[in-house]
Amino acid sequence: MYKLFFQLVFKRMDPERAHHLAFRWIRLAARVPVLRTFAAAALAPRYEELRTEAFGLRMHGPFGLAAGFDKNAVAIDGMSMLGFDHVEIGTVTGEPQPGNPKNRLFRLVADRALINRMGFNNEGSAAVAERLAARRPVFRTTVGVNIGKTKAVPEAEAVADYVKSTERLAAHADYLVVNVSSPNTPGLRDLQATESLRPLLSAVREAADRTVTGRRVPLLVKIAPDLADDDIDAVADLAVELGLDGIIATNTTIARDGLGLRSDASLVKEAGGLSGAPLKERSLTVLSRLYARVGTRMTLVGVGGVENAEDAWQRILAGATLVQGYSAFIYEGPFYARAVHKGLAARLAASPYATLAEAVGAETRKAAQ
Repeated sequence: MYKLFFQLVFKRMDPERAHHLAFRWIRLAARVPVLRTFAAAALAPRYEELRTEAFGLRMHGPFGLAAGFDKNAVAIDGMSMLGFDHVEIGTVTGEPQPGNPKNRLFRLVADRALINRMGFNNEGSAAVAERLAARRPVFRTTVGVNIGKTKAVPEAEAVADYVKSTERLAAHADYLVVNVSSPNTPGLRDLQATESLRPLLSAVREAADRTVTGRRVPLLVKIAPDLADDDIDAVADLAVELGLDGIIATNTTIARDGLGLRSDASLVKEAGGLSGAPLKERSLTVLSRLYARVGTRMTLVGVGGVENAEDAWQRILAGATLVQGYSAFIYEGPFYARAVHKGLAARLAASPYATLAEAVGAETRKAAQ
């Protein structure tokens, strides 16, 4: 029914307008107790065998919503109602900003992909922090907060901008993510170079520890799939050196490899980050390389081209403790998370592993022998 609705309605709408329409429906359903209860029962069944622990946090399962869908922390309960085990909000910047000019979101339906150049459109860290502080959760959900650089802030002042967001948001985050990998903020990806990344991550870690008392907020970094292999290794080594809690692999790509000839050529040429099915292979390769480098010393999160349970299972076998999706949610609809959970439970039952934790990295370890 959703796919028919997508073809007849959403496919004909501007993608950003369709996103906001669907977002309003999700938020509305989450506010109405009877709708919320019915939706959660249908879409978010819990599987005891999928319970997951990552950086000291216990979650219903390993599958969450990637950053970018809920930029301003307005639908955390709604996304939990749809079955996501954790919700990563943002990217949130130090100051509010409108993002890039429209049109800035494009569907490549035949390739099950998206191109976006949203440009971190969000209400800013002060407004998002206020909303998170006032939130009264309906569902027990792990909330990650993804922070990025304000576009107007010069690169020389980037660290201070991230620290400002950290001071405002860390207390409300179950985990914190430093995003240095979006292709839609000029100069942002330059911060992935270790000589820039080391002082940035150190400053964010110090700010989080200074701001939040009584617990240590897990800190992760999100990297691009376009990094050269040597640079991936360098980021992995730096993460270990600094005692980071995890790495998210990967953000969107500026490459256009893997796109079929079925997509409109004019859309393929649009500037921005490509996400969805064409990103699958590269994201999996980066994830495997990271696991081979860091092993069990930190948590890896696999994202990029995760369309179904098989994709999620392959990420776990490659080394991901947590898996995230976003673009496939647009194409699969409200039963997306439910299908992933059901398929993961079936694959675990048919595997030689007693728990998901045993399966993490199994294929990468096997390949290294």
